[in-house]
Amino acid sequence: MQPNTSLTDLSVLLNSVAPVDQVGSLERIAKIQSRSLKGPAKIQGLRMALSMIDLTTLEGKDTPSKVRQLCYKAQNLHCQSPELPTVAAVCVYPTMVGVAKKALIHSSIKVASVSTAFPSGQAPFEVKKLDTLYAIEHGADEIDMVINIGMLKSKDFKYVENEIIAVKNELGDRVLKVIIETCYLTDEEKRVVCKIAMKAGADFVKTSTGFGTNGATIADVKLIKEVLKGQLSIKASGGISDKETALSYISLGVTRIGTSSGIKIVT
Repeated sequence: MQPNTSLTDLSVLLNSVAPVDQVGSLERIAKIQSRSLKGPAKIQGLRMALSMIDLTTLEGKDTPSKVRQLCYKAQNLHCQSPELPTVAAVCVYPTMVGVAKKALIHSSIKVASVSTAFPSGQAPFEVKKLDTLYAIEHGADEIDMVINIGMLKSKDFKYVENEIIAVKNELGDRVLKVIIETCYLTDEEKRVVCKIAMKAGADFVKTSTGFGTNGATIADVKLIKEVLKGQLSIKASGGISDKETALSYISLGVTRIGTSSGIKIVT
């Protein structure tokens, strides 16, 4: 999008672009890496990115007012161009799920919640289960759970698997994203935990909490994709704050982007 492109111009461009199929769009977005995007091609990539964003606030100072404001932004990101897609979800702490659900009651935007002692994952399973159930009871449509990284690194793979299965069993048809916190893992541990997530019935593997020593990386997403072979979806999270980075991950097959900079990415 040119810097001076208005929202009305954006709407006109979007209406001139055919609907995006998943495979075709990934092929087109892959071309982004080798050229400067202009006009409809850029709009199409950004349109796809917008529909994949989990707009996130996960700060210790989060308040109901801040969450309501985030939900308003999610619904009115391009208020002058209602043809634009909404974000996929708003992601908040369990204590803010009820606030977000009420604020999004007339929207198709999902409410996602981190749970299971986010961001460390270091809590007894009974506590992690209550954390998850609280989010569900207050209206969460999706759960982003943190594995017990210590157990994984101790090679207690059955513990990690059973924990994911137990959380999934509480969700019914809700979406489960398993956060593996790649920055703390060796490549072999990443491969192992991806296989565990597949076996345990997760819907997504998510790279990071955003609170570790590093967030998503291209190398990690490529490794995860290689292991999952399309059986689970991938959510890239942590350190994604501009449109070029977001589109790079989408070109690799990522279908969710976790970011607090969603508005900056697509405007």
